[in-house]
Amino acid sequence: MLQYIIKRILLVIPVLLGVTVIIFLITRVLAADPAPVVLGEHATADQMAAWRADNGLDDPIWLQYINFIVGAVQGDLGTSYYTHTSITKEIAARFPATAELAVCAIIVAAVLGITLGVIAAVKKNKLADNISMVIALIGVSMPVFWSGILLILLFSGILGWLPSSGRIDPLMQPTGGTGFYIIDTIARGDWEALGDALYHLVLPTITLSLYSMAIITRMTRSAMLDTLKADYVRTARAKGLSKRSVYIKHALRNAMLPVTTVIGLQFGSLLGGALLTETVFSWPGIGKYAVDCVLKSDFPAVQGIVILVAVIFVFMNLIVDIIYAYLDPRIKYGAKEEG
Repeated sequence: MLQYIIKRILLVIPVLLGVTVIIFLITRVLAADPAPVVLGEHATADQMAAWRADNGLDDPIWLQYINFIVGAVQGDLGTSYYTHTSITKEIAARFPATAELAVCAIIVAAVLGITLGVIAAVKKNKLADNISMVIALIGVSMPVFWSGILLILLFSGILGWLPSSGRIDPLMQPTGGTGFYIIDTIARGDWEALGDALYHLVLPTITLSLYSMAIITRMTRSAMLDTLKADYVRTARAKGLSKRSVYIKHALRNAMLPVTTVIGLQFGSLLGGALLTETVFSWPGIGKYAVDCVLKSDFPAVQGIVILVAVIFVFMNLIVDIIYAYLDPRIKYGAKEEG
């Protein structure tokens, strides 16, 4: 097992290097010159040349890349063209908002997805199965920005039940702490602020969870159908065990292996930054920050955010692989390791 984990970790290194090369080339070579955007259309050629020199854009591309990698390894992702502050600090200030939203979304997606998937498999080709599959189809097909706008229109605009933007009432916003409002409000015992934070989480959480919920539903249904055909399930039924025991203790328990993989990967995607969801709901996370930086051509910030997203997704893949290998002893780690 240890050799398998070491092997997987070593494979992560070339993947991350490849990602950094691609991102760097896109933001530095293929993108437009940021000097006119940052300095404005009235800037002179001398001013733009001086600005490029100050920001190291006149250096050879290979030297720019090496400087960036050296800084990134040390936790320095560069400085924003506009705010002149550390991009690492900018991301760190916004990441708790994205993480909090992603955790809530994956919990909702996993609970609903597994429930609908089990129902669909148990009631195969019946009304419950058809309804579950229609819900999953809607979740996969509907664009996030469209579903978000519809939810805002219905629950905020027409019914007036839920807020359409923001993370919490500005007057209740906790200061200091972890940056995770749920944790901070509970730690302070501020139940009114906790309720308001949860209140603001409802619509973006539902919007963000729809796609993941649909994927988990379909995977759970497929895995459950395969498991229900297994010999040990037929044996359990022959022993006279209750349907609940057969479905939950025998079928679902074994079907959860591929479902766990999907949940882990979906969580990595959500943590990477829900660009559209955060933009629609003005959620102050790294997704909205990335969109704002793209619109302003703040390339160092975009570069740092995309690399963070890539690192999160790669390491979530690594963690899922390790968990899967731990849960399923049938996995072979290679002929040499098996002896």
